[in-house]
Amino acid sequence: MGKDKLRRFGELGHFDRVFQPRIDEITGKEYSLKGKWKMEVFHNNHPLVLELGCGKGEYTIEMARHFKEKNFIGIDIKGARMWKGAKTSHEENILNAAFLRTRIELISSFFAQDEIDELWITFPDPQPTERRKKKRLTAPVFLKQYQKFMVDGGIIHLKTDSDLLYLYSLTLLKNNGIEILFNTSDLYHSDILDDILDIKTFYEMKFLEKGSNINYLKFRLKKNIPIHEIPEKD
Repeated sequence: MGKDKLRRFGELGHFDRVFQPRIDEITGKEYSLKGKWKMEVFHNNHPLVLELGCGKGEYTIEMARHFKEKNFIGIDIKGARMWKGAKTSHEENILNAAFLRTRIELISSFFAQDEIDELWITFPDPQPTERRKKKRLTAPVFLKQYQKFMVDGGIIHLKTDSDLLYLYSLTLLKNNGIEILFNTSDLYHSDILDDILDIKTFYEMKFLEKGSNINYLKFRLKKNIPIHEIPEKD
């Protein structure tokens, strides 16, 4: 590991509202803040929004700046990336932003039923091969986890440069009767662009420089809807 990464990891542990649980704190048990994030971390009862795969935390920070009446948690396993958003939050004293360093597969250990109001998935790994589609963050195994801790009818946003992930997600939602509120394969030429959707992550800027189109999906996740994988073609 390079010296710069080591420095960032060292600093990360000293920033406000950054949580890096050890694996033994969540293996086979619930994390100590599960069901308590609003009152013990943010000290209010405002709606709680997650950003999954937050990278450098651009979305988490910008949304926290725009919406003081909401709380935001950026989640990623890459501490060296998360460092930038955590540092900004610490230096600017952004009290409604926090960061959680963990694997998203373990997310159910951290949040209680109805604790999360909204969820953003920003430029995740599309897991392009068929054998890895279960690892896509919009796959049934993940949507079922989100159902457990999101409010009934909570809103999920997907922003991606991957046409494959976008089309997979769109097809899966339609096949399962999940309400799609908006979808576009070319966000920056759509009629819904606003200050939040116009936030550009570090990686998004690189995709745009290469001429990639940006896909966007917004949908409502109900608790009582069974979710099944897309049937394989014969």
